This record gives sequence, structure tokens and C-alpha cells, in this order.
Amino acid sequence: MRVSLELALDLDHADDAAAQRRLTARKLCRPEATITAVRVRKRSLDARHVPVTVHLQVDVYCDEPVPEEELPRPSYRTVSGDRSVVIVGCGPAGMFAALRLIDLGIKPIVLERGKDVRARRHDLAAIQRHGIVDPDSNYCFGEGGAGTYSDGKLYTRATKRGSVDAVLRTLVAHGAPPDILIDAHPHIGSNKLPTVVTALRDSILQAGGEIRFGARVTDLVIDAHQRLRGVVTAGNDEIIANAVILATGHSARDIFALLATRAVRIEAKPFAMGVRVEHPQPLIDGLQYHGAPDPRLPAASYRLATTIGERGVFSFCMCPGGFIVPAATQPDEVVVNGMSLSRRDSPFANSGVVVSVEAADLDAYRLHGALAGMHYQHALETAAATAGGGQQRAPAQRLTDFLAGHQSATLPATSYHPGITAASLHTLLPSQLVQRLQDGFKRFGASMRGYVTEEAVLVGVETRTSSPVRIPRDADSLQHPEIAALYPCGEGAGYAGGIVSAALDGIRVADACAAGAR
Repeated sequence: MRVSLELALDLDHADDAAAQRRLTARKLCRPEATITAVRVRKRSLDARHVPVTVHLQVDVYCDEPVPEEELPRPSYRTVSGDRSVVIVGCGPAGMFAALRLIDLGIKPIVLERGKDVRARRHDLAAIQRHGIVDPDSNYCFGEGGAGTYSDGKLYTRATKRGSVDAVLRTLVAHGAPPDILIDAHPHIGSNKLPTVVTALRDSILQAGGEIRFGARVTDLVIDAHQRLRGVVTAGNDEIIANAVILATGHSARDIFALLATRAVRIEAKPFAMGVRVEHPQPLIDGLQYHGAPDPRLPAASYRLATTIGERGVFSFCMCPGGFIVPAATQPDEVVVNGMSLSRRDSPFANSGVVVSVEAADLDAYRLHGALAGMHYQHALETAAATAGGGQQRAPAQRLTDFLAGHQSATLPATSYHPGITAASLHTLLPSQLVQRLQDGFKRFGASMRGYVTEEAVLVGVETRTSSPVRIPRDADSLQHPEIAALYPCGEGAGYAGGIVSAALDGIRVADACAAGAR
């Protein structure tokens, strides 16, 4: 007999198999000797009360053999070149689309503007140490996409879009820690993701797929019947295929501009912008764990949201024990994002705090049409670069000074390696963002007492929360409604937000692509 149960255990006993068995026996009113095994399926931490408890969803086997469970292993068929699909972008959407196409017997040709994950590290070091940004190889572009060096959070609400478990199992098969299969908020860490990404690449190549680095797409090959036949790269190579999956990510502004120039319909969509706030991690631990932190507890996180003046104000991509990183894709920009390593052991906690941006907020950029939001983002990013003083230094202000409306005389320590410069973010940012951010922070401070403190520093600007553009697609075929064989995909096209939802969309689009090629 197999029974599913939920157990609540204290920190001393959560990982104790004997304690799990004893509690299970009591809950089932059975002798402990009749319980063959207790297998944990999901694990979550409940820090709402003292003491902190761990909730486990378990499968209990009674008086019967326990089926063997092996960790997933990669296994893919070998494909030929009889049918091929170009995938533009080697992020999670592109890589999972490639693996799914291989499952379906179709050869993927993945074109990535950036470098492989190992070579990419040198360009990230140049950004951190010298403020030098390579437009094709940075925290957004390169093998694995923005997600490779942006924390590796795997939590998603997109459970209706496909099998989240299948995505997680694929990641485990390629070297991700097995704990992601049971944790309620799974996380890999930016130090471990490169190994996983390399293994995904190896699976694609070993199955007969292609991945070409340094292959930035500069044009589309569209025939007289409005069908996409292929793409042209910066090296003037023309690559023809049965279809093209466009999975370029939220920062590929040249692709959005190319589509507009070629009169391929795109649409403006809501997005969000703001700042990144950084606190000492022990301060957040004390607030979330109700006092002195326990060394057995992970670095504490938080999620905050409110509505101010008909716009959402919310935390975004909160990174406990993390770092603020420079995420610009051009030398004249400053953009910040967050990441954590697998141990989440930095002394800092950071999170984006952003305001929803709607079409009504873009009047000054309306002449840019569907690209209005993109130009709004860029205007803030260049202003931040000027205020920071160059070399990727970012403008910063103590949270208390931002609320009071005056520049900070001093700044606290920060994890942002290029460095920060005292600036008046309350005048640098547009007034519609400033007022909502100020009111939002005040509400957050009221609900999470101690959050508003002079120890907290705001670093600007957080502009790349999601794509400001949507590339439309048919609800059934997933092709662009006007250009046949063009399959918009993932976060850049406006259909995902994060690693797992992008991977799910890649799988879904690959299935549609295969169906359309029959």
C-alpha cells in the first residue's frame, strides 16, 4: 500500500529518516515496523511562526517492496539533416526547444550571438573589473542566456504550460542538484549553472544538432509568399531551414528593431522598471526568522507587493545571500540585476523593487510605436550611466535618503563590484516611478518593520525585468500571424518570465514547429 501524507517537523528532525518514520507511523496509526519506506516528494520551509517548521509531502510504502528510483539520465536519438529548424538564441527556451526537436527527429541549428559559457566568463570579468561591455557577450548574451549568471531560480507559477517536473528532471540529468526535484522554491546557483548548460550543449551536439557561437542574426529571409525561409548572420552567412524559432531573450533590442524595419508586426506590452535594493543579509534573516537567526536556516528571502496609483509596485528576483551584477548590453548603459551562488552565503540580500509600466506611461516615446518601452528603458539606462560616472559604476542612494528626498552623504558597503556613486535617484528617475516607489517602500516598511533602514541602499537602474515587446503568434499554430514558419518563443517574445517558463515555452513551440512541418 502507498499513502501520501504531509508531515511537519522541526529543524532538528526534518532530515532525520527515523523521525520521519516515527511521525508517519503515528499519523497512520500503524506499527512502525510495517512502514517499508518514506520518500520525500516536496519540501518547504514555514517561517511564519516560531519555531520555524519544515513541511514535507511524502509517499509512504507499507508492507510492500519499494520501487527503485534512479536519477534521470540524458538519452536522445540521433537526428539527420533531412528536416532542420533554426533556433535563434541559446538560452533556456532555445536549448529546450532544441532538445525537444531532437526527440521529434528534427535537426536543430542553434545560432547564438555570444560565446560559449567558458569563454563568456572572461567578458563578465572585464565588465566587473574594468567596466568594459561587449555588446554580444555579457550577463544577458551568451550560452545559456541571461539565466546562466542570474541566480538560477527555478520556481514558476506557469504550471499549466507543460510539465515543470520534466524540465527539472532534464536539468538534473545534466548535472543540476537532485534537491531541485523536491524543494518548493528550487534554485541551482550561478556557480553551478555553467556546468549544467555545458552538459545541455553536449547532448544537443552528440545527437546531431548544431550550435554556432558568434552568430548574431542581422536579417530574415522572407519569400514572396510571406514565409520565413531562414536568416542571415553578421558574417553574411545565409542559413536556410524548414522553420525559425526566435528565442532571443528580453534584451535583444536589435532583433526588435529588425522586425520593425522589415514590417514584421510586433506589439508593445506592459513591463516594469525601478531600482535594486540591498540590505545586510543578517538584517533580513532577523526580520523573517523573528529574531536571532539559526545557522541551520538558509538565507532568508522575501516577496513584497502593493498597488500605488493603479500600478503594481513589487519585489522582483529577490536574491538572498547574493550579489548585484552589471547587466548592461551596451557600453553607454548601466543596468543592474541580481544573482546568488548555490550556497547563498554572501553577506548581502538584494531584490529589484519595480513599478509596472503601462502604455499610458509612454507618451513621451509614442513616436517609436511598439518600441516605445524599449526607448524608455534605454533613456533611463543611459541616464544611470552618466550619473554613475562611467566604467559601469552605478548611481546609488540610501533608502532613507530616497524617501526623504536628499542625496546621501555616505553610502554603505555593497556587493556591486564595479562600484557605486552617490546620486539623487529621486530626481534621476521619472516622477511617476519615484512617487510610486516611495509610497511602495513606505508600505513595505510598515508590513516588514525594519525593512526601511539607513543600512539599505538603492542601486539603479533595474529595467530588464521582462520584454517591453511582444511578438504576436497564432494561438493554435504558434506561428507569427503574418509570417509563416516564424515561431516567436520565450521571454523575449513575451511568452515567459524565468528559466522554467522559458524552457516550457521552448518545448511547446518545438512541438508546434514539428506539427507545422508535417
